[in-house]
Amino acid sequence: MNTAIGQPFPHQFIERGSRRIVTERPVGDRFVHFLYHRLREDAPTMFRLLTSRRVSSLLAFCRYDLPSNSRRCGRYLFEGIGADWRECCEPLSFFDSHRKVFERQIRYWETRPMEADERAVLSPCDARLLLGSLTRNSSLFIKEKFFSTTELFGHGTPWPNRFVDGDFAIFRLTPDKYHYTHLPVSGRVVDIYGVDGRYHSCNPAALIVMASLYCKNRRLVTVIDTDVPGGSQVGLVAMVEIVALMIGDLAEAYSDHHYEQPRQLRPGVTVRRGCPRSLFKPGSSTVVLIFEPGRIRFADDLVDNASRRDVFSRYSHRFGHPLVETDVRVRSTIACRKASAPPTPIPGGTP
Repeated sequence: MNTAIGQPFPHQFIERGSRRIVTERPVGDRFVHFLYHRLREDAPTMFRLLTSRRVSSLLAFCRYDLPSNSRRCGRYLFEGIGADWRECCEPLSFFDSHRKVFERQIRYWETRPMEADERAVLSPCDARLLLGSLTRNSSLFIKEKFFSTTELFGHGTPWPNRFVDGDFAIFRLTPDKYHYTHLPVSGRVVDIYGVDGRYHSCNPAALIVMASLYCKNRRLVTVIDTDVPGGSQVGLVAMVEIVALMIGDLAEAYSDHHYEQPRQLRPGVTVRRGCPRSLFKPGSSTVVLIFEPGRIRFADDLVDNASRRDVFSRYSHRFGHPLVETDVRVRSTIACRKASAPPTPIPGGTP
């Protein structure tokens, strides 16, 4: 931490298309720094209150639902967060509040094309991506610095055993991003459940202070078997959607075609990659994908970016070795199937 000014160091990431290094000052840095470095230690009761669902929802209401000045509508709101209104399904005149901008639907079928190869694993969201591995012989090994699988999946579930020594990807959505998540793979849903928790910030300053922070927040877990006819053939894939500070809700919104007839998913349902999965309500949020060991290979450019030493990442600074994020777009390819990987059977549809 930059103790000279009492604030976190700037944080940098890599823009995927250009490979340009971008400096980010995460939204709410001053508040997050105060909350996790002062209040957490000096006033733990107040800290717990501020990370509760009630206060998180109140903060979201104040930020996204209070009436906006007419000057602060449409183009002004988009320019304020650096988003492109021309991608949206609705006309510019529709966007008269921060919430409408945050929950916008885009013409993803035009603006976020995906690779035709069914075995290509897609990014589930517009986000900043951090790669990792749970196996010690991997250059991406960062075991339990961000989560433990047992805690992330919730105690009493059988899934952690299936992902021992697997690879994972963490997607950090910032408030300016498009906040629908999309499915990264095709296959059959074998399990889906929620895990209760709090509403901690997903700002990097908070993550490096609290170990396994993702395991402390409310989350939705979806496990997909891709080794089925028409599936992506990359084994079991767990998609964990994690709410954060100012996230009032996570609405399931699976749709086979654009955003039409959204519905909840259930075990046994066949899903297609690239389709909308959920909508995060206002705030910041995170998605974690976890893969079985030996089933996928991350894209070379993402692996190279993750270990770059010319990028000042707060994660690198905290953990002592390169941990660099890449800004990726939803439905872009992040990994592919390993050709030699055999399918792993799930007897009776259970782990």
